[in-house]
Amino acid sequence: MRTIDRAIFTVARHEGRWAVEHAGEYFDHSIDKEVAKAAANKRARQAQDKGQACLVRVSGENGFYVTA
Repeated sequence: MRTIDRAIFTVARHEGRWAVEHAGEYFDHSIDKEVAKAAANKRARQAQDKGQACLVRVSGENGFYVTA
């Protein structure tokens, strides 16, 4: 089984604000979670454009579910 090495950008609370965490460092602090999510997606897009596989995770969000 082949494992893909991917850059993981996590949106999480840090020092009372939302921030993007990558490789143990925090960037793009904001009081607005949506702003931090946009920043994480922008960083992931930049890395992806350079050929790096990426994953954006958001603390406290587990995905989307369809209700019956």
